[in-house]
Amino acid sequence: MDPYSRAQSPSQLPAASSMYHRPYFTPVEVEILSEKQRGKMNATQEEKIRQSACAFLDAVGSRIGFPRKTTATAQSLYHRFHLFFPRKDFNYFDVSLAALYVSTKMHDTLKKPRELLAVSYGVRYPELAAKSKHPAGDVDLDAMDPAIVEHDRQRLLAIERLILETICFNFTSRMPFPYVIKIGRELGADKNLTKLAWRLAIDSHRTLVPIQYPPHTVALGGIYVASLLSSFEQDPTSAEVRNGHRIAGILGQHGPWEAKFQSHVEDLEAIAHTIVDLLTQGAQNPSANTSPRTPSSPSPHPSPRDRYLSSSGLQVVPSSVPYKSDDLIRLKIAMRQKDHEPLPRRSYQDTEAENVLGRNEGTVRFLFEPPGFQGRS
Repeated sequence: MDPYSRAQSPSQLPAASSMYHRPYFTPVEVEILSEKQRGKMNATQEEKIRQSACAFLDAVGSRIGFPRKTTATAQSLYHRFHLFFPRKDFNYFDVSLAALYVSTKMHDTLKKPRELLAVSYGVRYPELAAKSKHPAGDVDLDAMDPAIVEHDRQRLLAIERLILETICFNFTSRMPFPYVIKIGRELGADKNLTKLAWRLAIDSHRTLVPIQYPPHTVALGGIYVASLLSSFEQDPTSAEVRNGHRIAGILGQHGPWEAKFQSHVEDLEAIAHTIVDLLTQGAQNPSANTSPRTPSSPSPHPSPRDRYLSSSGLQVVPSSVPYKSDDLIRLKIAMRQKDHEPLPRRSYQDTEAENVLGRNEGTVRFLFEPPGFQGRS
């Protein structure tokens, strides 16, 4: 009998399943999923690959001229992808480019896959960029083996589909950057502190923070870390230091601001520790391409994407990291002494639904909200 005939029994039909979009994951979920996809890697190796991927995205985004929201979203999509798919099965270059391609669609900054590949080849292979006649150093794809270019393009499109499944085809994206300005104004932050918080919000996308907390909480976390950095062990007679100390005192304790900004001090402390750890890593290894963007004044301290590009033939004036690792470690110890107990967070994790990603068996319904979620509906 024809297995696809109308007489087919229900038991013979492919099973249907549902996949719910979850914009944020709890720290426990992130740890469980990351460990599952990490394989035989240790956490240090995984972090090194993660930072390399973020530096690569920064380099490509900078060359093309993408707005920060496009690059930041691509970095978050990369992090999300490897909560569901093993790292050993994918090259971070391929996943990064696919994430950037999806991000360009989400933010209306669309580029064709071949355009992204041309720029990425220039970043990955400086010798090809040196031979290019393009002013930006883009590699001429017509001069390359067409089979290789087409193979890379097909692989990018295949991973794009998997990334779309991880977000359940939900193209909604909210960024923390506008909240930094608005909340900073509400808290009375000065211009320098707000600028520093903005840069820290950029740095946060090199971590898993944006897939654990909503953008307004990430923005508050950036402001909190900025106020700590600008006031810790600084001259108390300075007006900027006093202002930073005041804001750190407000956000470091329970108060009316939690209801006003719909965030909790415990979440800000978790974000602060993650960002300080990232800065410490960069301070201890400032010459590495994987170090984070230094959050300081704009001109004296270029971003690591510039350091990455310097290895690709572009000349960049070297600069020192404005924060010493010893200072950051002392700050972290001081933060630990004042930490509150972490808040329990409800999980919407569907342990069976994640198994349907990347498969062609049966019918999968991708839904924007989990059952019982008190959101837009």
